[in-house]
Amino acid sequence: MMKKIIKLKGAIALLAVMTFISCDLEDADSLNGLSADAISSNLSRAELSQAVAGILSDMRVGLATQIDVQSIFGREYYFFTGSDPRFEADVVTANLDNNTFYTTTPWNARYANVRNINTVLEGLANTTADFSTAEIAGIRGFLNTMIAHEFLMLHNNQFSNGIRLDVADFDNLGPFLNETEALTAIFNLLDQAATDLAGAGDAFPFTLSSGFSGFDTPSGFLQFNRGLTARVEAYRENYPNVLALLGDSFMDMTGDLTTGVFHTFSLTGADLANPLFIALNQAAIVRVAHSSYIDDALPGDTRLGKVVLRDMPVDFSDLIGTHDVFIYQSNVDNVPIMRNEELILLAAEANMMSNPAAAVSAINVIRNAAGLADYAGGMTAAELEDEILFQRRYSLFGESHRWIDTRRFGRLAELPNDRATDNVPMAVPVPFNENQ
Repeated sequence: MMKKIIKLKGAIALLAVMTFISCDLEDADSLNGLSADAISSNLSRAELSQAVAGILSDMRVGLATQIDVQSIFGREYYFFTGSDPRFEADVVTANLDNNTFYTTTPWNARYANVRNINTVLEGLANTTADFSTAEIAGIRGFLNTMIAHEFLMLHNNQFSNGIRLDVADFDNLGPFLNETEALTAIFNLLDQAATDLAGAGDAFPFTLSSGFSGFDTPSGFLQFNRGLTARVEAYRENYPNVLALLGDSFMDMTGDLTTGVFHTFSLTGADLANPLFIALNQAAIVRVAHSSYIDDALPGDTRLGKVVLRDMPVDFSDLIGTHDVFIYQSNVDNVPIMRNEELILLAAEANMMSNPAAAVSAINVIRNAAGLADYAGGMTAAELEDEILFQRRYSLFGESHRWIDTRRFGRLAELPNDRATDNVPMAVPVPFNENQ
């Protein structure tokens, strides 16, 4: 018997006006309640620990909006909410407004945290505290890795529309850089950070969150830095360097695929709950997998456990969902920044032209972990590319990769559109009042 479809066509709620924080404004988020002026003039040990906690916390601001928008672009899932139709009316159709939350929230959040990190770097340069040379190197290596991550998040949204990287002086901003220039600058920043981390001794003079367990020393964090740099180099198609970087990262072909670095959440104090968690079978606010995720899956693929069949399908303006996204099963689940599974897939990609056998070995690690037999397809670079993108689609579902992957391989046109009005954009527009 056909199940009843729930129609989400309720009244549109009035939305609060969001304050826009452009790069040329002076106000930045507080660093865990600390004074920015106090930090920049003379960073102390106590201030450093608080500031690092604030930076890690602020990395989560706007995260759900960016992941939702990129996942919709990549036709991984739809996000339906009866109070705001713009996820359907704007994001799915690629009719993007340069002055609304899905444009401004990630931009504001990332640049606010960039400013915070630059404030700590300025304070480190002016400090009179008794930090050792190795400790200063470790602090600088950590901070520059974090700022590179924030810039990469911005780049992934803006792509050909460009981003600013020279923003240390908010009264004298640098130029917009195109996608090639931005990735080169991010790579250089990560490489500089790696040099500092290599000379940082055995311990950081601050504590990281539990999401960095195993990566909370300079040597462990350096492995994360090298993994993040490998991602950048894959984006730049510099595959020999990807392989070299992976060799210095935490990639482990026989290890746990979930090992990695994560955002953490909790319900204690003023901390944040995981904004990507929604209980099953909701009607007003839902994330539902695109039908192609279920239809295209191979029989027996355990990664289909990331979605759950709903009691009743939902329909929002003729976009129908039958399966809830259930990657996160509680509101305190961690959200990955980078996992071993991604690194193994990067190794497959980096080998697909130069060493097909090695690429297949990496592919098989992923396939076997998902309950699938070894790869038995063709060995040309084009055939391996198809397989790698397929595996990335299922392994990294809902982690903001598919839209970026199809864009960098020139395959955006392959993403499905369920209505005649739907389109997939190349990039998110620069916010309207950004001083270009």
